[in-house]
Amino acid sequence: MQIAKLHYISQGHAPEAHLENIQKACTYGTELVQLRLKNYSEDIVLKTAEQAREITTHFQTRLIINDQYKIAKAVKADGVHLGKTDTCPAEAREYLGKWYLIGGTANTVEDCENLIKKSVDYIGLGPFRFTKTKDNLSPILGLEGYRAILDVLKSSTPIIAIGGIIESDIPELLKTGVHGVAMSGAITKDFNNISTINKLLGASATQEQRHTF
Repeated sequence: MQIAKLHYISQGHAPEAHLENIQKACTYGTELVQLRLKNYSEDIVLKTAEQAREITTHFQTRLIINDQYKIAKAVKADGVHLGKTDTCPAEAREYLGKWYLIGGTANTVEDCENLIKKSVDYIGLGPFRFTKTKDNLSPILGLEGYRAILDVLKSSTPIIAIGGIIESDIPELLKTGVHGVAMSGAITKDFNNISTINKLLGASATQEQRHTF
């Protein structure tokens, strides 16, 4: 299964806002959305994931659920993204089977190698720079960090850069060898950015489907 080059990580002050932003991201042509709801009950995450699945199905957009692999299966999402302290990817794979995408978070060469051994489908490597989106942030990588890690890795597993990335960072980031980028704040501020970002990434030119909200 091909991995999208742009991952939109959902944001919002409440589950409804996440859904509204996911709808906008799909409307403006993102190919993959990750529902990232932190500090909510499982019931709320499940309900929101069901609604997110309805939206993404309508737009034929891939949906990844952050952390909760059982919810990913329950709503028939396309996969799950596991943080460093979440479930082991091998355990999630056993539960989900081979058709689901499994991504993992990494900050070092060792993290990447461990995830590759566990046969993840892609690696979210970061943070590129400081970001308020995440608590307990790992050490900042910057361009040099990506270059150093990708030079050593030489793996075919797609690496997605993440962490405070803005549009103007993309050309230099791509030169390091990353497959694509995961973005949150820069897109939530202006969903119009998606078409430019897709062009920069050379992502497939998804026709924008404009719908009124």
